[in-house]
Amino acid sequence: MNEDSFKELTPNPQKGLYNSEHVISGIPIPKTKRIQLFNSDEWEEFTEEWASSLQGSYHRLRRYAGAGDQGLDVVGFIESTQFSDGWDNYQCKFYDHPLTPSDVWVEFGKIIYFSYQGSYPPPRKYYFVAPKQVGTKLGRLLANSQKLKDSLQENWKKYCESDITSTMKVKLEGDLLAYFDNFDFTIFDTVSLVEMIEQHVSTPFHVTRFGGGLGPRPAPEIPPKDTISLDHRYVRQLLSVYAQSIGEPQRSVDLSLLDKDPGIKKKFQRQRERFYHAESLRNFSRDTVPPGVFEELQNDIFDGVVDVCESQYETDIDRLATTLTQAAKVSVEASPLASVTRVRDKQGMCHQLVNDEKLDWSNEDD
Repeated sequence: MNEDSFKELTPNPQKGLYNSEHVISGIPIPKTKRIQLFNSDEWEEFTEEWASSLQGSYHRLRRYAGAGDQGLDVVGFIESTQFSDGWDNYQCKFYDHPLTPSDVWVEFGKIIYFSYQGSYPPPRKYYFVAPKQVGTKLGRLLANSQKLKDSLQENWKKYCESDITSTMKVKLEGDLLAYFDNFDFTIFDTVSLVEMIEQHVSTPFHVTRFGGGLGPRPAPEIPPKDTISLDHRYVRQLLSVYAQSIGEPQRSVDLSLLDKDPGIKKKFQRQRERFYHAESLRNFSRDTVPPGVFEELQNDIFDGVVDVCESQYETDIDRLATTLTQAAKVSVEASPLASVTRVRDKQGMCHQLVNDEKLDWSNEDD
């Protein structure tokens, strides 16, 4: 071996490949590749999240969790919760390799046997879902129903006969064989990772699972002035606060108070707008982040203002003003909603907390 057998190390990254985000987080891993790195628990979580995106396509979507699954996994009921009204099955499998026929022969067998037995009618469609996707051999069988049927019949004794149920051997003969011969093998198919990701985008779990940031938040609704309701606790308490500020009896306040002082009316409308901002953030969170994220943010606001709110003040309007000022200072950087949370949202959450009887603007209410 001589020097000619070696060459200099000359890394030559593609021009324009890197940007500032790569310096912080590294080069992004494609979503399909990331899914293939999931462990079994992460795959289970992801399939639950993904399945929720299918809700709009079905009357009801359920995951079978009982013992002896009879070949069922994620089941989409088409017209009702009855199998007889049509259903689809999504068989989610976790392997460290692309699915092969030997991995799933028994799954074909279960659907055929248990539908033959009358446990349920055959599904409209039956999909295999796996992190490493479907291997070439299985993919070819799924694309050729006759070849799939012939291959399953050849492999029935080895993979299905003793494994469909633990109570007996299921021999492919007699009436079952006749049923098998007439079974529609075109129902079997697969869902690719690209399809799963496209569907997962519509769930509130996508950004926290894959990153990429929250999309633009719709402009909050401006509350109509003629829709003020005393059913809201925060409204009653605000009116009590403002009544105290102009020397009105606090226990007899009603909406007519707003016409007695233009300054009060303006302040009251500003507080309602803050409340509506927080409500719009709550609604936005339902579509973009997992359940509980907004409530955790609201808890952070509560923890940041409760001691200030419960301090002693000469007037309730001082309590209101000081608490809202404190709310504006509360850091929300730990929340997945941080990038879309504004000062008005944080202050509006205080009114939500009053509605929930966790804070009080006035001791004269209720």
